[in-house]
Amino acid sequence: MAKCTAVIDIGSNSMRMAVFQKTSRFAFHILHEVKSSVRLSENAYKNGGYLQHEAMERTALAIGEFLSIAYSFGARKILCVATSALRDAPNSDVFLSRIRREHNLSIKVITGDKEAYYGGMACANLLPGISEATTVDVGGGSSEFTLLRNGKVEQLYSLNIGTVRIKELFFDQNDIAGAIEYIDEALKQLPPFNTETLIGIGGTFRALTRSLMKKEEYPLKKLHAYTTDETSFLRFSAQILQATPKKLRSLFIKPDRFDTIKPGTLILERIIRHTQNKTLICSGVGVREGVFLSDLLRNAGDRFPANYNPSVRYLLDTYAIHSDHAQQCAHLSKRLFDLLHISLGINPLYRPELAIAAKLLSIGVGIRYYAYQRHSHYLAMSALDYALTHPQIVLISHLLLFKKGSASSSLVPKGSYGSLLPDNATLDALSALLWLSHILLASRINASDLSAELDDKGALVITGKNLYLSREQLKNIVLPENLTLILKEQ
Repeated sequence: MAKCTAVIDIGSNSMRMAVFQKTSRFAFHILHEVKSSVRLSENAYKNGGYLQHEAMERTALAIGEFLSIAYSFGARKILCVATSALRDAPNSDVFLSRIRREHNLSIKVITGDKEAYYGGMACANLLPGISEATTVDVGGGSSEFTLLRNGKVEQLYSLNIGTVRIKELFFDQNDIAGAIEYIDEALKQLPPFNTETLIGIGGTFRALTRSLMKKEEYPLKKLHAYTTDETSFLRFSAQILQATPKKLRSLFIKPDRFDTIKPGTLILERIIRHTQNKTLICSGVGVREGVFLSDLLRNAGDRFPANYNPSVRYLLDTYAIHSDHAQQCAHLSKRLFDLLHISLGINPLYRPELAIAAKLLSIGVGIRYYAYQRHSHYLAMSALDYALTHPQIVLISHLLLFKKGSASSSLVPKGSYGSLLPDNATLDALSALLWLSHILLASRINASDLSAELDDKGALVITGKNLYLSREQLKNIVLPENLTLILKEQ
């Protein structure tokens, strides 16, 4: 059985746990997540940083129930880290000793730099194409920054500006000018990062992103890797800062965030103006994933192997266990792409998406053979979470849909994700190459058993044995008008 690891992150405002399940050496998925707004640092900043009795009681009760959940999944390892609230509190030992005594759990209080590292490392591994960027994780008590260069964490910073801290020290006294002055003074400690991209981690950034996506009627329900620009984000932030509680509801802010969303928004607004990043990316991963990955990748330099995607591997581990047909389709589709992408007018950058779609072609069979293409589409759309952009996820997933005699562009659901797909000609050509590969291997032969070449008239000539079923099934797919196909029995 695959191993389960539970990671608990005790923050100043919220406590969260994720239960991760490995499916092979580096592949994993999340079995369960739970969050509790324990507000461990509530009223602490007004009282010299000392944790208050009621807040410790809430947190201790939640930890007990978190552990019960982890054990119900058979978690073999429980990793628990705590950040600013326990880092700052003079009486943190009282709480740590109690949890150790009552629950036999050792909480690791991590430094601000370590907290920044976990968040940055998670982003470097699980966001797509991140070479140079600045990450920011606005928490309840502090904000952590990392500079990513060449996909690796290069610099770490932690500043004592967090939503609960700013709320209690300034917003509760209606001293917004004082909050701005305090935040701006703290930001002077940061060096000039000089990066185009800012990656937002943490509850405040995700809450704002979720609301912005709903306001814009974004067609995909995935926070991770959602991308926007500085102008749009700052414009929306201004609306949040000026909103009444009624207006916050209309802006899709949840009531449990009403008291912290404005301090958090102000912190982010000042950070964005200070760093002057033009592109903003929302990260659905952070400290918890960083803690898990540090354990998972401890012998690999905290990096996945080149071109490795844990979401793709998870789907293959879990659902593609019946044959290597999809792997053979991937080999053949890449060969056909290399032969035909110029004549079909396909951008060569789409080759990786075609290969991934081919690998995932038959994962739906693990659900039910009948209409397996629809199941494959759903699984890919739902579970392709990491290291892919939203347009990549949508393209890969849509290519898995199939209907006899229909072009791929005719299968796009109305009012859905069509705006994230390439033009119809490209979409139809990629789909034709994918399903042509599938049909050419209908008798479950190896891709290496077929030769593919272009003749002097530009026709695609496929030569091999066992092509009877392929010839019979060709009528089911729509080939591009400028593609002539010739099958030759060897």
